[in-house]
Amino acid sequence: MDTVSVDSTAREMVAAVRSREISARELLDLHLARIAERNPELNAIVSLDEERAREGAAAADEHLASGAEVGPLHGLPFAFKDTHAVAGWRTTYGSPLYADHVPDSDELIVERVRRAGVVVIGKTNVPEFAAGSHTFNTVFGTTRNPVDPSRSAGGSSGGAACALAAGMVPLADGSDMGGSLRNPASFCGVVGLRPSLGRVPEWPLYNQFETTSVGGPMARNVGDLALLLSVQAGPDPRTPQALGQPGSSFAPPLTGTLDGLRVALSADLGGAFDVDDAVASVVAGSAAVFAAGGAVVTEAHPDLAVADDTFRTLRAWHLQAKLGPLLREHPDSFKQSLADNIRLGESLTGADVARAYTQRTALAETMRRFFEQYDVLVLPVSQVPPFPADQEFPHAINGRPMATYLDWMRSAYLITVTGCPALALPAGRTPDGLPVGIQVVAPHGQERRLLEVASAFEAAH
Repeated sequence: MDTVSVDSTAREMVAAVRSREISARELLDLHLARIAERNPELNAIVSLDEERAREGAAAADEHLASGAEVGPLHGLPFAFKDTHAVAGWRTTYGSPLYADHVPDSDELIVERVRRAGVVVIGKTNVPEFAAGSHTFNTVFGTTRNPVDPSRSAGGSSGGAACALAAGMVPLADGSDMGGSLRNPASFCGVVGLRPSLGRVPEWPLYNQFETTSVGGPMARNVGDLALLLSVQAGPDPRTPQALGQPGSSFAPPLTGTLDGLRVALSADLGGAFDVDDAVASVVAGSAAVFAAGGAVVTEAHPDLAVADDTFRTLRAWHLQAKLGPLLREHPDSFKQSLADNIRLGESLTGADVARAYTQRTALAETMRRFFEQYDVLVLPVSQVPPFPADQEFPHAINGRPMATYLDWMRSAYLITVTGCPALALPAGRTPDGLPVGIQVVAPHGQERRLLEVASAFEAAH
């Protein structure tokens, strides 16, 4: 038991539970102690239920002792993102309208992770309805950065990334529309993957053919991320767009190399967005790591000029379709920026949405052709380092004002509408010690290749 701590890898923890080196009860106690130490300041985990968690850990130990087969995450403490419905657990979506909501069934991503053997301890904090990349709401308050609590942990999976980085949980789930798995991973110094469309199916959804938001994994290292993806991924008959490859094909070990890899690197996609000088420096510095491993690094980028309009149109359309009726019923119960975005969707025409989907099709073709020349694209995850936690969003980058709460997220959301998998990977720090990640993008469907490349970079870095 002395060899396992809350800072061990998830794979080490799973192996220790299986070999009886540590019990699920003891592993839970270690994590509850860390939560008691750090969560009061950071506010990453919400709806914590220690009593039910202890019951779950005891059941996990009894299951193992019975000789029955156990899942790949057996005994790991786990807190689900508070936008993911967990049967019998308070699920608020960060909204006062759902402050006391308790679902009666699991959604698919939760169902899979629970079946893999986790011990549920609670939820991780989110912005209201997961809108925006800074985690605060009127139900639970603000989640703070584990490296510097005066700063943002990012969002919308901010509670998940913070809890991971602080050692409160060994793995975390999340979702990503405009960067919600990638941005908080960069801010907190962990790994987050936005998978290809259809890789991690979601159910139930109001629209199974809406394709801006996807679920996915977060972890402290690439091998652990692969472990969680292996549980989350794979087809399901309820999800018509799910990719057919089984989740097990993404399980570790990872044995990638950087040798011969064709890397396209760009700090700003040819001027597509402003980027803080400290972030640009880390992205540029990653080139040396790739090159030292034998990769061929070229300053290059695809033309994603139509991606901004495409994302903003589809996001507004999606928010209006999903939340418009609720906003009409409760006009004073939404944060202003979200209410404005929902109302923006009301003015869209069929021609606007058709244009966005036509552009999205063109973006997919642009990326297909780009990846004939390169294996991966490397760019910033976030255009800024973690900003002050008392701001809703950064007001300026390098002195240039940001007009809306989305402007500073372009580096993530321009990639969203390509449909490609994108992984946020720790790559350095700002001069004042704040984490900065690089975003590594691969062709659609190539998560295994992306994980191998990320693992090789991680080892070299």
